[in-house]
Amino acid sequence: MFLHQLNPSIKALTIVLVVILLALVFDPITPLLFMIFTITLTFIGGEIDWKKYCLYFLPFSVIAFGMLWTTVIFADTPKHPEEVLSLLGITIPKESIVTALALSLRVLSVASLSLLFIFTTNVVDFILSLIQQLKLSPRIAYGVLAGYRFLPMMKDELLIIHSAHRVRGFDQAKTIRGKWNQYKRFSIPLLASAIRKAERTAMAMESKGFTGEKERTFYRRFSTSLRDWLFLSLMVITLLSAAYVSWYLGYFKWYSGQL
Repeated sequence: MFLHQLNPSIKALTIVLVVILLALVFDPITPLLFMIFTITLTFIGGEIDWKKYCLYFLPFSVIAFGMLWTTVIFADTPKHPEEVLSLLGITIPKESIVTALALSLRVLSVASLSLLFIFTTNVVDFILSLIQQLKLSPRIAYGVLAGYRFLPMMKDELLIIHSAHRVRGFDQAKTIRGKWNQYKRFSIPLLASAIRKAERTAMAMESKGFTGEKERTFYRRFSTSLRDWLFLSLMVITLLSAAYVSWYLGYFKWYSGQL
């Protein structure tokens, strides 16, 4: 589980850097090889439940498939129309297939990087690391963290309000318009509850000496280590290796506005 032990800020910067590098290339081989490596690394270094991973990966697969077939159908006239591929009895220009695969596989590759970060990073650790390593303002960081903590509380509050309406005899809406009107009735008490919780949180933080200054002590300290920089190097070297394989096979291209 070494991915869970990496510094969250370095991990985030690594993924951002790799996504930028992926955006500079436009071929199907590079993102395909890098996606396979990223998924394998996520399962080996993160010990992720494969069912949960597939559930999160499914929406990205649907988007990628949509991009694949729309790009093939609405592709521009190829520069080499004589180069074609036969797929299920349909003749398709090879250039259109390569372009469609490059687009869809880039989506899946970026999705695999995003899931690596999501499944192996604790949100609280990430916020604290942003403050300590990237010098994010504690006012902003703790505000975001408080909002994140409020989300499950708001869900519970919504269930309480919903139950209260049922006790008072309000009929359950069955149409889309009825549900919309129902949730409009829920919005005012939900907003009032959120304001009360926000005021209490602000008073508690102020009473405990929170001033928002950057120079402060931390109960939990985060630091960078050789392991973090090895992870960054591993990801960049793997991407460059995938690009080299693509170049060796004759598919590598720089991105220059192709769609």
